[in-house]
Amino acid sequence: MLRELHISNLAVIADVRIELDPGLNCFTGSTGAGKSLVIGALQVLLGLRSATEMLRPGVDEARISGVFEIHNATLLAEVEKITDVQVTADGGELLLTRRLYASGRSSISINGNPITLGMLKQLAETLVDVHGQHDHQYLLKPSNQIDVLDQFADLWPLRQKYHAVYERLQSARRTLAELDANRNLRDQQLELYRFQAEEIDNAQLDPAEYDELEARSSVLKNLEKLKKETGTVYGALYEADGSILERLKMMSGILADLATLDIGLRDIAGNVRDATISLEESALDLSRYLDKLDIDPGELVEVEDRLNTLNRVLSKYGRTMEDALAQRQELGQKIAELERATVDLSSLQKEIAPLSREVKTLGEQLSEKRQAAAKKLAPLIEKQLTELGMEKAKFTIEFASPVKAESQPGPSGFDAIEFIAQTNPGQLPQPLRKIASGGELSRIMLALKGILAQNDRISVLVFDEIDANVGGRLGSIIGNKLRSLAVHHQVLCITHLPQIASYADRHLTVRKSVNGNQTETTVRVMQGDERLQELSEMVGGPRVTETTRAQARELLESAQSEFAPKVTGKAGKNVKSKT
Repeated sequence: MLRELHISNLAVIADVRIELDPGLNCFTGSTGAGKSLVIGALQVLLGLRSATEMLRPGVDEARISGVFEIHNATLLAEVEKITDVQVTADGGELLLTRRLYASGRSSISINGNPITLGMLKQLAETLVDVHGQHDHQYLLKPSNQIDVLDQFADLWPLRQKYHAVYERLQSARRTLAELDANRNLRDQQLELYRFQAEEIDNAQLDPAEYDELEARSSVLKNLEKLKKETGTVYGALYEADGSILERLKMMSGILADLATLDIGLRDIAGNVRDATISLEESALDLSRYLDKLDIDPGELVEVEDRLNTLNRVLSKYGRTMEDALAQRQELGQKIAELERATVDLSSLQKEIAPLSREVKTLGEQLSEKRQAAAKKLAPLIEKQLTELGMEKAKFTIEFASPVKAESQPGPSGFDAIEFIAQTNPGQLPQPLRKIASGGELSRIMLALKGILAQNDRISVLVFDEIDANVGGRLGSIIGNKLRSLAVHHQVLCITHLPQIASYADRHLTVRKSVNGNQTETTVRVMQGDERLQELSEMVGGPRVTETTRAQARELLESAQSEFAPKVTGKAGKNVKSKT
């Protein structure tokens, strides 16, 4: 419910604070006093109306705030989802504030957290339904009318079941279309990837092998040179007459003898002896090396062929063995994905048929139940309209172009509906959204709300011009219905009829007066004698007589006798704004 509305610097209002009750809140006052401005301010707060032209002249900023109380956990979760603001911790209390600036800019916040205009408009649809001439209303949108019918017929569980299957079908069809459209390309890629993977596998890559092959190739290519030069070195070291080792051994022996004569030669003699031994070992190693150089000449061909194979693979798949092996792993992943896509294609083709049959079955069940519900709802609305003074009104629910083919279901089923009304004999039936009369539109909305009240998710209903072109007798009927509606909703209503105002749980009067150069706008809660006085003036005009007071008292007593009386406190305080 809307507990409080605060308006500052909007049109002729400088500062007004309005407290509201959970039930029926009626606003009365003379024409031009500012009743519609209060509703207009609420529309601005909810993002349903442009506010630039409503800014009070001479001010830089206007502000409208509303305090809402929400105790429904589902609705609180929806508010948090829309606004991305955690409000549950605040006990279900929402402070919605909109600031308007002379520059044309505006800002919006909920519990002090900024939100966007788009968020605000979504939030408004969950909190308040404003019914007034030419206003956009939840029930008037064709896209929402099927929701209303499903709500009336208690079809939400079946519809959710249908929607879940429908989404699975649509997802499968989208995936299948993508897979099918890319089938030729996918087959080509799969063939290429398999060929590349096979080429790498056939090469039997080993990171250590390449370096070994290159070293062996170098040996085999330079075999003659290695033999010749190595033999020359070996001969000079060991085999030739007067070889280096022979001479070193001789010199090592001389130094060993001299070291016995001079201790200072011992280290030198030792070093020469060690060098001789080391060279002798190297000479033996050269001898063994020369023995191994006599290898089969065909080995060079094998080594070169293997190197050519490896170099061909590396030129395609990486500069190193590690790069090529990483490329092979990536190819394996791509092949697996493409093969899986082929499997998925076959699986999806098998999945679509039963999903289509299930969507068709559930969709037909929805359509059948909706048709039956429409036949029940239409006469109920016509009965309500008759009681509201529209005796000749006709109301139908038109099922436009129902979808028959199983390949063409919609997210909510096979049906597209439109609420159609004929408000007067001789007029053509037309969609509810095209009805021009604010009074007729409000009464139709009242009839719909009266039927759907107990299951409606909107908590605050606002009616403007609900009493347009109706008399006192019908006013009492409308007042009774508004009060009944207020059992399940908070209702705000602007009215000129005392018959309607007498049903109010909270009666507020909007007055405007001029004192010197200042205009004072007052919103006052009327109770006790003040309320009786206000109703008397609504009955007979400013000149109140005992007759008009008696009529006013009779209206109050009659309204109270139809509903359980409510305990009232003291009269509300005046709230003034100076201009």
